[in-house]
Amino acid sequence: MGTAPTLPGTLRADPVPVRVLRHASVLGTWEMARRGPHPAMAGLIGEYCGYIEESTVPVRRRQVAERRVVLIISFGDPIRLHTLPGVDAPDETVSFVAGLHNGPTVTEHVGVQAGVQVDLTPLGAYTLLGLPMAELADRIVPFEELADGAAGFGRELPERLACAATWDERFALLDAVWTRRLAEGPVPRPEVVRSWELLEASRGCVGVAQLADETGWSRRHLTAHFRREVGLPPKAAARLLRFRHAVGLLGGPAPPGLAMLADVCGYYDQAHLNRDFRDLAGCTPTAYVAALRPDGAGVEG
Repeated sequence: MGTAPTLPGTLRADPVPVRVLRHASVLGTWEMARRGPHPAMAGLIGEYCGYIEESTVPVRRRQVAERRVVLIISFGDPIRLHTLPGVDAPDETVSFVAGLHNGPTVTEHVGVQAGVQVDLTPLGAYTLLGLPMAELADRIVPFEELADGAAGFGRELPERLACAATWDERFALLDAVWTRRLAEGPVPRPEVVRSWELLEASRGCVGVAQLADETGWSRRHLTAHFRREVGLPPKAAARLLRFRHAVGLLGGPAPPGLAMLADVCGYYDQAHLNRDFRDLAGCTPTAYVAALRPDGAGVEG
């Protein structure tokens, strides 16, 4: 991929280990490298995931609704995107950011995929990307629009990542980028931070009225500011967090039965659970489990 560039401003801290997983079959190979960000990004970024995938057949993955804002910085072939009506997305892209969604997206590629996925918390994205999250809700935005906009990454970042010699160097480069953005980006309102924390802690089982009481804001005022800084209104965010709780349990080593899953995750009944899965995953819970790929390699499209 070339010679690694000099990385000015790269942070030096206690080394964070990179976890690498590799897989090979007659259909192709893939490598995933994961590590957390620099400690200064705690609560703003979940983790980095670097990947290289070579496939001899078309690869389709179902990307179900996420509780994170996902940034893909790619140095591989273009990705085709298949979205539901109401989602603003290009038909094909390379690098992009996906805001909080009320539905699934299917990605498709043939050949080589390589890049880094950065999982930002909604409030972390508000600060580090430097724009209202409502502008990204139900949207997939090409990286170039961010690079030339408030985030100010510069269009050369994918090339710099591609030229780095190791995953450690790539992740260190990202740490340096985020540290600069942390000092420059907007700070979310404490009332919005508190509301998001309560929703996360309850896995979406706190109502808007309780959030308003907790913050001292009216429901209308809270909804307006929450949507601007998180991307979705509180009620829709709560629905997304309940869904992600259910997704996590279904993907675990001993998933519960659907009736118990609905009860544990705060759904009225199993029919309510099924409706949210159809909306946010595009399939039933049973079909979702059947589509899980081995070794954490995603969900079949």
